[in-house]
Amino acid sequence: MLLRIVHYNEPILRKKGDKITGFDAALARLANDMIESMHEAAGIGLAAQQVGRTIQLCIVDLRQAQAEYTWQLDGTKPPKELIMPLVLVNPKVAAEPEPTNVSEEGCLSFPEIRGDVLRPDRVTVQYQDVQGHAHTLTCTGLLSRCIQHEVDHLNGILFIDRMDKKTIARLEPALKALKKQTREAAADRKGKREEERRADHP
Repeated sequence: MLLRIVHYNEPILRKKGDKITGFDAALARLANDMIESMHEAAGIGLAAQQVGRTIQLCIVDLRQAQAEYTWQLDGTKPPKELIMPLVLVNPKVAAEPEPTNVSEEGCLSFPEIRGDVLRPDRVTVQYQDVQGHAHTLTCTGLLSRCIQHEVDHLNGILFIDRMDKKTIARLEPALKALKKQTREAAADRKGKREEERRADHP
């Protein structure tokens, strides 16, 4: 099932997700719906806050990405086709301070807005899968960057928070326009819900 992707200026994007304790069919369905919605939007990562849920769940899929990165999962290197889409439950990221690199990032919650972000290149992430099994993933390159971006979402942090002042100044007109679009869309949804309520209870 396709889920609506939340856009910048919706308050839920600033909320930290709660730890997941129930590993059930509902969690698996949500993860599958997020994967489907991410693919439909041509994204490579998606966090629960971006579909209106304040829980510690995000997904990553780089199978179609043309980029260099390395990975080691639980001490081995399985083919990426076997581990992706990668579902990360309750992820905890430990980043190595060096090396770092600057690269352009986008975000499904910020359509058509892109900007440079400085991040560590190598991270180790402890997480659980949808069955609750614990894993350790060490990675570099785009995979590291994408996981850092999505785990930031789980903690109410947006990629614009990581940008320097010059980059933000360049993006300010587009961010203001997106804020306006988000407010208008929220008002439209509220109006439709009110119409449906009146129709159900004449």
